[in-house]
Amino acid sequence: MRFGFDEDVLLLQQTVRDFLVKECPPTRVRALWETATGRDRKLWRQLAELGVTGLCVAEAHGGLGLDEIAGVLVLEEAGRAALAEPLGDCAAVAAPLLAELGDAGRWAPWLQRIAAGEAVVVVGHPVDAFVADAHVADLLLLPTGDELHAVPRQEVELTAQPANDPARRLFRVRWNPGGATRVAEGREARELLAAAGDRGALACAAQQLGVTGHLLDLAVTHASQRRQFGRPIGSFQAVAHRLADAKVRLEYARPVVQRSAHSVARGARGRALHVSHAKLAADAAALFAAKAALQVHGAIGYTWEQDLHVWMRRAWSLARAWGDEAFHRARVADWLLSEDARIGPGTSFEGGS
Repeated sequence: MRFGFDEDVLLLQQTVRDFLVKECPPTRVRALWETATGRDRKLWRQLAELGVTGLCVAEAHGGLGLDEIAGVLVLEEAGRAALAEPLGDCAAVAAPLLAELGDAGRWAPWLQRIAAGEAVVVVGHPVDAFVADAHVADLLLLPTGDELHAVPRQEVELTAQPANDPARRLFRVRWNPGGATRVAEGREARELLAAAGDRGALACAAQQLGVTGHLLDLAVTHASQRRQFGRPIGSFQAVAHRLADAKVRLEYARPVVQRSAHSVARGARGRALHVSHAKLAADAAALFAAKAALQVHGAIGYTWEQDLHVWMRRAWSLARAWGDEAFHRARVADWLLSEDARIGPGTSFEGGS
């Protein structure tokens, strides 16, 4: 079986890359750290003009009508640029969840606003203690017990939480569930959250590919410019082999992530297993690359002025989002070791034992 991307999707990826190189350089990423929200509505609207906020929104609602297979390429570029905007959580998780809810007429305006860059919707999930970007969300999809609720921003109380990544904005959310906010319950709510959990983990994995790629670019550039004993340090085997190992991890992780995107998009039987495998592989590649890049940079890599830590922090924060290593290892182990395991698209996004 041959797996590949069509030319339109590859062109979209290149367009997003070119845009982010121009509009989201490290100086802009750093500048947003100092703002109250850490987010830029102007940049969000520009992303909407490219169509990426409506990537998974149906054309009837003003979106591109694409799926997770195309989404991994776009989100890889978001990771490469260390984009702080909630593209993964809103476009790749919240929008498909809204589309799967009943009462399509109620949610169509929200999907249209997401595609137009006029609204941000985020999803809370039991796998994460805090909700990212709740402070800029217009609507929050929040679980409680076996229920899923859609809660307007003005009806929640937020408490900011510390984060190692200055671009990561996390919040504890308090709210009062009721009949007016409940949008799903029982098995329906569990299946919706399972799908959202898989999409969230996939979005993180895709971004980690871009993070890893950029960390490697920074390390290779430094290794080719920094000289010791009259020659670039990249010519030394210890350095070259370390970077080669990081590159191998990236190239092995990429098809795993793309395979999981296909499983999510097609509702394949192995969706949950494939997503956890992808998250583990992409996180491992990013964390390895972060350590290798820091070793190559040496002491200068620890300085605030050096951009290396922008992507190192992103690798660390993405590795903790939508299920950490222990969570996804347990989920893989459940499927591989349990005689009663039945892999299917309705599998609950819950940890192992």
